[in-house]
Amino acid sequence: MLLRLGKGVAVAEVLHLKRTLTLGQLVVMGVIFVQPTAPMPPYGAIHVVGDGHVVTTVLIAMFAMLCTAVSYGRMAQAYPAAGSAYTYVGREVHPVAGFLTGWCMLLDYVVNPLICTIWCASAARDLVPALPGALWTVFFAALFTGLNLRGIRATARTNQLLTAVMGVVIGWVLAASLHYLAGQPQIDWIRPFYDAQRFSLGKISSGASVAVLTYIGFDAISTLSEEVHNPRRNILRATVYTCLIIGLLSAVEVYAAQLVWPPEEPFPNNDTAYVHVAGRAGGVLLFQVVALTILVATVGSGSGAQLAGARLLYGMGRDGTLPRTVFGTLHPVTRIPANNVVLIGLVCLLGGFLISYQFGVELLNFGALLGFMGVNLSALLRYWIRAEKKRLSHFLPPAIGLLVCTYLWLSLSKTAQLAGWIWLLLGLIAGAYQTAGFRRPMPRFETGEASES
Repeated sequence: MLLRLGKGVAVAEVLHLKRTLTLGQLVVMGVIFVQPTAPMPPYGAIHVVGDGHVVTTVLIAMFAMLCTAVSYGRMAQAYPAAGSAYTYVGREVHPVAGFLTGWCMLLDYVVNPLICTIWCASAARDLVPALPGALWTVFFAALFTGLNLRGIRATARTNQLLTAVMGVVIGWVLAASLHYLAGQPQIDWIRPFYDAQRFSLGKISSGASVAVLTYIGFDAISTLSEEVHNPRRNILRATVYTCLIIGLLSAVEVYAAQLVWPPEEPFPNNDTAYVHVAGRAGGVLLFQVVALTILVATVGSGSGAQLAGARLLYGMGRDGTLPRTVFGTLHPVTRIPANNVVLIGLVCLLGGFLISYQFGVELLNFGALLGFMGVNLSALLRYWIRAEKKRLSHFLPPAIGLLVCTYLWLSLSKTAQLAGWIWLLLGLIAGAYQTAGFRRPMPRFETGEASES
């Protein structure tokens, strides 16, 4: 925008985002980002890997995420306009490490819609068992792709409405669970936390590494630094409060589920285990309501993740990190990176037939935990190693977060570790090729939003 001063003299007016968000509004947005029903889709996967100790694994993951949330908040203070793990790692650790963090983020963006496709197909098969599961896989992969090719996005008002509906459904599930448990002759209230016959430190750590999925999305709060009152204070607090609220709410949800459905009894379908728990507690109607609610939420998450991944690929193609003619082009009418949308859609389609939901979750968490490790390390370097004044409060959260996240990362299955390392190796090769053996600056990971404005 130009302002006229005097005789035709024009000066540019610098536009800034308005700082309108309060701490409370920011926390609400954080909960919407993560979703209050977050533990329901991966409940079966966590249950299998953790051998029934879902509550314990969710709380361990919460502890790791709280420490990481502090690191995210502090790094957002240092880089208020960046708000990305790969930027923090690239500037504080090393540009190559930052590039690999972004490369892992790309993996997450591709795997996220894939596991959403797998879960939606499983849920739809439970609701309409007459149709084969393969048909549902094709349907949801095509649905996500079709929605994004048409440029359809969920609005903030829709997300808020859906979150309110989720809150009502969660209340219904908890009330039905209490009613069901009131009719049981004997209940072991401690067993969901500790089952002496099944407890194993290795299984608990593996389960916690899967339970990290419950908290994926909290880091998006750091991207709102320019729209918040007193961001240096409120970004950190909102990030921590969001993790705490989601963690405690998730613990209550899975605690009730474990009491209703004992660990020694197998689920009809591990992918939709929580839906079957709701059906036992509240009957067929609650089974259908929970399935439909999570299904709609997962469709929104999956299509949104697919578009975000497509935009990230577009940014890499536009900047020459990937072949520009394939990845760096937009559709002339919709201005959507159509090639990338279709590519991720094909990954969802093929992956829906080739891998399990549990493996997909672990692969996504491979990249997420690596990113969390990088953010904790960045905060440790900036606020402790390089700081003039050494404060214990600047050392403990990132150091503990780094150690716990590393432990959970190493606790992922060997198959997921192997696939993740192969992806990292491909990223290292791509980075070396683009920089002539790391002699030129590393490529940046951009979504391309600015170029489309």
